[in-house]
Amino acid sequence: MFEFLLRMGDNTLVLGHRVSEWCGHSPVLEEDIALANIALDMIGQTRLWLGLAGEVEGQGRDADALAFRRDVWDFRNLLIVERPNRDYGHTLMRQFLFDLWHHERLADLCLSSDDRVAGIAAKCVKEADYHLERSIDLVVRLGDGTAESHAKMQAALEALWPYVGEMFVDDGLDVEMAEQGIAPLPSSQRARFDAALDRALARATLIRPESDFAQKGGRSGTHTEDLGHMLATMQFLQRAYPDARW
Repeated sequence: MFEFLLRMGDNTLVLGHRVSEWCGHSPVLEEDIALANIALDMIGQTRLWLGLAGEVEGQGRDADALAFRRDVWDFRNLLIVERPNRDYGHTLMRQFLFDLWHHERLADLCLSSDDRVAGIAAKCVKEADYHLERSIDLVVRLGDGTAESHAKMQAALEALWPYVGEMFVDDGLDVEMAEQGIAPLPSSQRARFDAALDRALARATLIRPESDFAQKGGRSGTHTEDLGHMLATMQFLQRAYPDARW
């Protein structure tokens, strides 16, 4: 259960920080505010997942300790969430692919046999509804926009697509969670994800790549060096001033 909760919390923690890097740098003011709010939503969800993880672990670590006092090899997030922002098209496409997966995952977890997991999912899925609606709208508008915006969104899709398959690869932990009724197998989401993805890409006039990460061996169990650089920034204050209180 602890490892499962880390996976959920680390996904939103890492992506929330990545999105927050656009604060003050977005193309227009409205997008600056929107991305900042999405980042805050995801960090709020992180506190719920990691807070419960700390309770389950029973070692006296709270959400802050789990976020700021682990090293890169202890994180359990999907690789796609730690990918660098690059240009704005990459940021939007990364968010879109994650939101498609995340919304389905949270909807399934609302039916969890564990009331605590179901309760957190029920709170988070409401925000995920908005995130997904916004992501689809922007991908469609830019994909079916100018020649330049279309080219950038297609390039972003092709660059990020190799990381999609990992979302749906089952491992031993997933099997155990499914057997206990806590969370369904990730692979059970794939058909719904693909159907929603194809509908959105058709509207955006974008072409779905042919192969993905799942066909190349599944989870690698490793992180890119980008996560290490990001954590150095995210954890600087906590490491420089341990147990500081504002």
